[in-house]
Amino acid sequence: MAVIGYARVSTSDQSLDAQEAQLRAAGCEVLYSDVMTGTKASRPEWDACRKALRTGDTLVITRLDRAGRSLKHLIEISEELTLKGVTLKVL
Repeated sequence: MAVIGYARVSTSDQSLDAQEAQLRAAGCEVLYSDVMTGTKASRPEWDACRKALRTGDTLVITRLDRAGRSLKHLIEISEELTLKGVTLKVL
């Protein structure tokens, strides 16, 4: 059972450092990070993160909007994680 973190910022003007520090402090063993808008469903590191998740793992994000920007998208993500047996933890 792995604890995996995902961080995202929308622009290169923003820094991932604070999110990554929070994720490490929360015990994340592996971190995935994207620098792009959350409105895009396909994000390289987000896609890799989702593929890496296994039953019993925990996905940690610093805020709910780091995973998706619309309620519909967040519901889809929640359903996907539930079907995989993955716990979502929002700091």
